[in-house]
Amino acid sequence: MHARMKNPVLMVPEAMTALQALGASTHQGPLSPKTLELVHLRASQINGCSVCVDGHAKLAKKAGETDERLFAVAAWRDAPYFNEPERAALALTEALTRISDRPDPVSEEVWNEAARNYDEDELANLLLAIANINV
Repeated sequence: MHARMKNPVLMVPEAMTALQALGASTHQGPLSPKTLELVHLRASQINGCSVCVDGHAKLAKKAGETDERLFAVAAWRDAPYFNEPERAALALTEALTRISDRPDPVSEEVWNEAARNYDEDELANLLLAIANINV
């Protein structure tokens, strides 16, 4: 398979600047760099972006992430390496990344678990980080 066109963000330089600024703002927020990179890695896996998977795995390693956790991100539900807030973030990431796969993409259960583990400011940063990686 070949790309039908260049990545739109590369075609519109202002868009790349805006996305990079949004990414930087979420990294300046209250979420840990490890959590953000786990979220980015999981969304990239779902989206099938090999460049993104590679890049976010490397950024996660720079943030201090372990190989065991990185190898297990795709199977986070069954892996013993993730705490409750990380699991909530990964569940929300999957729901928002697969938004068109089901009629109620972000179930009450997923949302309530995220809201139980993150305050409103953290949730805002998490939602923006997930939206940004999915662009």
